[in-house]
Amino acid sequence: MEIAVLGAGCFWCVEAVFSELKGVQSVIPGYTGGHIKNPCYKEVCTGETGHAEVAKITFDPSAISFLELLEVFWKTHDPTTLNRQGNDVGTQYRSAIFYTNENQRVESQRVKEELNDSEAWPNPIVTEIAELTEFYPAEDYHKNYFSEHGDEMYCKFVIQPKVEKFKKAFSTKLKS
Repeated sequence: MEIAVLGAGCFWCVEAVFSELKGVQSVIPGYTGGHIKNPCYKEVCTGETGHAEVAKITFDPSAISFLELLEVFWKTHDPTTLNRQGNDVGTQYRSAIFYTNENQRVESQRVKEELNDSEAWPNPIVTEIAELTEFYPAEDYHKNYFSEHGDEMYCKFVIQPKVEKFKKAFSTKLKS
């Protein structure tokens, strides 16, 4: 198994998307990239901890590659908006790849440069690429948030449309 740690806005959205992929064993929402040890959600929401909301994805590289995870990552959020995804605003919602090995660093940088060079988006990609130093799991109530709270307004109007769009685009990569 391998680990990928990705930030693409609200970690509820990231978890809801990546947990549907074949080859993904688990997705844990959490925090990384900041200067406070063991942050809590309230602290991260202030934007003063330096942490991003991320998902720690444990995956089987023989079933799904890191590059395939990156493809989903790039296509399920806007990597050109600095510290923002939709109405979620703040440094904690930044687009980020926290690599866990040299191959992930090289591949992340290469794909980011290729996408920028191809002008896949009208604006430059602002995705941070940094080494994972410490991952702090989010509080238990954040885990499986979409599957357990799908009737809440944020889930209906933000997460559900993103998941539906993802499922159409990546139907061959979904778990049964």
